[in-house]
Amino acid sequence: MIIVHDIFICKPGNASKLAKLFKEVMSGNEEFVNIMTDMTGQYNKVVTVTKYDSLTAYENSWKKYEENSEEMKKMKEKMAGYHEMYLTGSREIYQFHIHINLTLCIASPFSIVLYS
Repeated sequence: MIIVHDIFICKPGNASKLAKLFKEVMSGNEEFVNIMTDMTGQYNKVVTVTKYDSLTAYENSWKKYEENSEEMKKMKEKMAGYHEMYLTGSREIYQFHIHINLTLCIASPFSIVLYS
């Protein structure tokens, strides 16, 4: 499995608008996992997270965007002008090796206690 982070550094005042737009547009996408905004680090950052079974599945997912279906037309209409909301962007692709289901993690300077 792979996890894809599409990272956008937005113009000031546009991060929450872009996150809301992505949430609306991607809500029916089966690969969609999360949309995150920054709390620390570079300001005005929006990260979309998607997951795929393989790089081939990721590459194949782009084919639907090339289709001229009614669904794609609607999506393109909603996304019109989104390029004006951000300054730069990048993509990171990670290979997923292990899943740990933790419900609570408490860290102190002397130890880390995990509860599941």
